[in-house]
Amino acid sequence: MSQNVSDMMEKTISKIKEMVDVNTVIGSPVSAPDGITIYPVSKIVVGLGGGGSDYVSRHPNKAENPFGGGLGAGVTVTPLGFLVVKEGSVRMIPIGVPANATADRLVEQIPDTLEKIADFIDSRSKKDDEPKPEANA
Repeated sequence: MSQNVSDMMEKTISKIKEMVDVNTVIGSPVSAPDGITIYPVSKIVVGLGGGGSDYVSRHPNKAENPFGGGLGAGVTVTPLGFLVVKEGSVRMIPIGVPANATADRLVEQIPDTLEKIADFIDSRSKKDDEPKPEANA
């Protein structure tokens, strides 16, 4: 029996491998204007289950090995967002269901907030570097 179940699982897993590969998780890049490259990102969930049983033949003198079994599998592909690459920096743009909890919203805002803080600090340091006009006394 274990050989029959093993054969079924092997065939099913090979079919799943044909459907799902690394290009399903991180899709093919798409070039956009201004040197931007976009990579689609997905989540893949695979479920697999099965079983089998040997049963006694009605004719004990025969050398047959009756077997009954089955195997099932399911694959779900969910788009998560896009990786946007521009001038050496990478940014994840999520898609899908909006955050429904305050903590989720905060986590989503962290990259944008950090970027705004960095831009603010850069602009302040550039202002400090500029020569100041002298007052007429």
